[in-house]
Amino acid sequence: MPDFETLIQNVFVLDGSGTEPKKASVAITAGRIAQVGDTGGCSAEKTIDGDDRVLAPGFVDAHSHDDLYLIRSPQMLPKLSQGVTTVIVGNCGISGSPTELEKDPPHPANLLGQTDEFRYAQFSEYVKAVAAAVPAVNVAAFVGHTTLRSNHMDRLDREATPHELAAMRAQLAEALAHGAIGLSTGLAYKSAHSASEEEVAALAEPLNAAGAIYATHMRSEGEHVLDAIQETLRLGDRCKIPIVVSHLKCGGMDNWHQSGEMLRLLQTANTTQAVGWDCYPYAASSTILDPRQVDDRIQITVTWSDQFPALAGQPLSSIAKKWGVSPLEAAARLQPAGAIYHSMSENDVRAILANPFTMIGSDGLPNDIFPHPRLWGTFPRVLGHYSRDEQLFSLPEAVRKMTSLPAQRFGLHNRGWIKEGFAADLVLFDPTTVRDEATFSDPVRPADGIEAVWVNGVLSYHKQTPTGRRGGRFLPRQPRNNANSTTQDQTK
Repeated sequence: MPDFETLIQNVFVLDGSGTEPKKASVAITAGRIAQVGDTGGCSAEKTIDGDDRVLAPGFVDAHSHDDLYLIRSPQMLPKLSQGVTTVIVGNCGISGSPTELEKDPPHPANLLGQTDEFRYAQFSEYVKAVAAAVPAVNVAAFVGHTTLRSNHMDRLDREATPHELAAMRAQLAEALAHGAIGLSTGLAYKSAHSASEEEVAALAEPLNAAGAIYATHMRSEGEHVLDAIQETLRLGDRCKIPIVVSHLKCGGMDNWHQSGEMLRLLQTANTTQAVGWDCYPYAASSTILDPRQVDDRIQITVTWSDQFPALAGQPLSSIAKKWGVSPLEAAARLQPAGAIYHSMSENDVRAILANPFTMIGSDGLPNDIFPHPRLWGTFPRVLGHYSRDEQLFSLPEAVRKMTSLPAQRFGLHNRGWIKEGFAADLVLFDPTTVRDEATFSDPVRPADGIEAVWVNGVLSYHKQTPTGRRGGRFLPRQPRNNANSTTQDQTK
């Protein structure tokens, strides 16, 4: 009888800690890492020769919007092809559950899917749906503040009443009881911007006792970003909860070069609070087409439009010129719609990416007709462009940012490291060829150099092709330990 189910030999193991790689073999049995090191003389049902490539823990997408996509398209090829083995969903205040819609979802929840896909009135129903779908990647989920608001408020341009807050808290409690990792907000959007600090605190207060997390698309990422950071830190301190700032950036040309002060504020707070943040490796954002973000100085590309679907992929300026109107009026005509905004400074992106506390999140939008290339290219871009080519950080550090660091922040039990007894979420890649192939002009292209991906021990992607076998599962919240780590814990 073989000693192991799978034996991966002749690889350089990057264990996720940030230390240099070591030549070793890794054995898998029953979905877990059974042995790391010298496996000479051992046998396995399946042996793979790694050919001196790098074996790392599977990547954790710290910020995704795959809530409903992973049920509709469980193969999850945009993420699996990058080496991603776990996605964090329910971000920016919008989540696929708990909600059951009879009308069009409010902005920006329409980024997640169509009305009939929002059919999980209780979070427990969503958990069952994920289990039934058997996605190719693991899933950990936040509950969205905007989703709760839309469930219980007649309009979203005001603060919630005590009665509405009580109903929202009850739904949040049900979700936490069934494994949600916490609460997310999208305070920059009109659907949540009227929520006061008191409203958010009233919802966030139970997170501490539940050992849960708070993630936020802050109230501003532009002119008032420093104020938004202070608001976020006040909430974390007040409610004694771990904070994750979503897609940290300096948005808009007038806000460039504030990354140093932003990072200083966050790092100072991280000495006394549990504060983390994620970033995507591009100087362009993507979300709904928001007239407030239309700026003639930047390139804006339409990613989808319900009224004019054939215009996806075209510059807003070209559409406006063709119609003989201003870009602002063109944006109004296209509604509802999505867009890519080339509104960030590369220097700010590099500064945020290089910070040792920065996790990597794609913020990919899988439902866009013409998506931002981050949907398919985020993680190989960190490995290839920023680590190997630009040498912004070492390869072990790049892997740490995408594995053990988010595993700690989100409390992903026994994941994020290559250690005996840990879940066998693994990615084999060639460090000399790995690169993102998705571009702004051709965004739906799988990465190069990702050789194989295992999820809970299941070989799900091999030689640029999905195997058809899926091993993902819903990851319920674990008792808080590493998720509430301090600064020193996060850099080990």
